[in-house]
Amino acid sequence: MRQRVAIVTDSTASIPLDVADQLGISVVQLELKVGEEQNDERRVPHAQLAQAMAAGTPVATAEPPPPAFYWNYSDAVASGAEAIISVHISEGLSRTCESARIAAAEIGIPVYVVDSRLVGLSLGYSVIAAAEAAAGGATPQGVMGVLDRRLRSTMQLLYVDTLEYLQRGGRIGRAQAWLGQTLSIKPVLALKEGIIDQHAKGIGIDRALKKAVTTAVERAGNAPVDIGVEHFEFADRANQVLDGLRSKLPQIRRATVAETSAILGAHAGPGALGVTVSPV
Repeated sequence: MRQRVAIVTDSTASIPLDVADQLGISVVQLELKVGEEQNDERRVPHAQLAQAMAAGTPVATAEPPPPAFYWNYSDAVASGAEAIISVHISEGLSRTCESARIAAAEIGIPVYVVDSRLVGLSLGYSVIAAAEAAAGGATPQGVMGVLDRRLRSTMQLLYVDTLEYLQRGGRIGRAQAWLGQTLSIKPVLALKEGIIDQHAKGIGIDRALKKAVTTAVERAGNAPVDIGVEHFEFADRANQVLDGLRSKLPQIRRATVAETSAILGAHAGPGALGVTVSPV
């Protein structure tokens, strides 16, 4: 059966390649410049990026240009889609949606560009839910309904070892007020209303991550949830956090540990870790 609705997202959604292929999700790459070399973010190894950041090499990120969206949308039209739902990183963090809208204006079928107000696996799980609905034959309105419910119910927390990199990139949002705290106070941040906001403070890594787990468990309650932990050069801690969530949550449908996108790593810095709870 021909799929009526095509789903497009961007690389910050951290969707595994096999899942994107299976569900027919088109992923547009954000761009990362390290020193003088610019590439799609998927081409930049995390270890190389972390080393460059530690050495003080200039790192910059950029939204995909409108033509990148145009060709993805055109492929969807050629495949017989009747509508396209294009779901992206929060506009409070990136101009990706702006590029998508420019391209959408040139396409001959309806294109719904959605500011997820999220990023990372929080965006990814919502996109996966939309793609599953589309694969099941849902109308554009039906897919949008599924997507909206997931976006509104999903929570994302972010632990960073330092606020330095978020400050450099101008993505620190309302957490700006925390700057100047002693280095022993590790922040747990949250994405609220599409921007990074303060959530809690922990004295040291262990307390900060324990607070993130406790908050995630409280948010999930007894409902079925998808959970995810993504990290930038922090794999051991990411697995510990996932184990903590597994031991406390009664109904887990999906559980994922993943490297975060290089774009997010460039803004959050080495040692960053994100926690997603997405009610099913």
